[in-house]
Amino acid sequence: MEKNRYCVIMCGGVGSRFWPYSRTALPKQFIDFLGTGRSLLQLTVDRLEGIVPAQNIIMLTNEQYASIIQEQLPQIKPEQILLEPARRNTAPCNAWAAWHIKALNPNAKIMVAPSDHLILKHQAFKDSVIKAFEFIEQNDAIVTFGVKPSRPETGYGYIQEGTPVDEHFSKVKTFTEKPDKELANVFLESGEFYWNSGMFFWSVDTIIEAMRTHAPEIAEIFDGGNDIYATDAEKQFITTNYQACPNVSIDYAVMEKSHHVFVEKVDFGWSDLGTWGSIYDNSPKNRDGNVTPGTRVLAFDSHHNVIAARGDKLVVVSGLNDYIVADTPDALLIVPINDEQKIKNYVNEAKTHFGDKYL
Repeated sequence: MEKNRYCVIMCGGVGSRFWPYSRTALPKQFIDFLGTGRSLLQLTVDRLEGIVPAQNIIMLTNEQYASIIQEQLPQIKPEQILLEPARRNTAPCNAWAAWHIKALNPNAKIMVAPSDHLILKHQAFKDSVIKAFEFIEQNDAIVTFGVKPSRPETGYGYIQEGTPVDEHFSKVKTFTEKPDKELANVFLESGEFYWNSGMFFWSVDTIIEAMRTHAPEIAEIFDGGNDIYATDAEKQFITTNYQACPNVSIDYAVMEKSHHVFVEKVDFGWSDLGTWGSIYDNSPKNRDGNVTPGTRVLAFDSHHNVIAARGDKLVVVSGLNDYIVADTPDALLIVPINDEQKIKNYVNEAKTHFGDKYL
């Protein structure tokens, strides 16, 4: 394995679209949604074996999840966990990781990976990751994975392919955040658009210069750290300054503005396990098309549902089609699968009415 290769795993999100299973105290990345005996975070780390040295894996997370990470991944040392004192979206945390890693290794090449994705074809994934690392080792470039869309999905961002470099890589022409159904259909039919996987590759110098150019208000904060990164003074500096960062995504801060972004077209059985519908799509179904992960269910004249309940509870449904039923000891969600993108709004409403009691 190349000693200059690093992976930053973003694992600080709350996963509100998976409510009520995913909660602030235990978000979805720490849950075994697929019944494998491994959480989504553990599966993410497992996939990196043979690609990135274990000591070069950096966790980006919220302070409250440090103990969960160390429990699930005892091989990860405390110094490999960067604890955000406040949630500021993905641009500030990736900036911090870049400045931190540069202090450890000024020749570092970084892969950024979410902690909650499903990858079905592990060898194809490994091959794609190695190609991306080789590309950024030979070019001053930012690389993102593009997945060929199979449906007009409105829950993903899209990448428009520009000028080809070779059979695997093309210059990125445009990024589009989650489109409506009509636009998603146009993207699908054009053949020029790919799903944005949310996985990125860059060298430390490339991303730091991109931050200075396109997100100077963030770069200025981290440039103020001088020689404190990877020292005992780093934690205090971050505690003092991190909250001054704007709340902005890496996509908006850098990816959509840089002229050095390339897409690698990949096919490794990818899914962003961001919603109950994605669990439905990627789980085995019974003869009625129902998905019942670890749940006792008696279903009568009911089809194409996701039904999940904690513990030994028996769930009985009749005449129910295309619904999500997710039950926990203190909250029950019943919503049409087609409305799953609204779950985040429902969680916000619960917060408005009941505070943090059910979050």
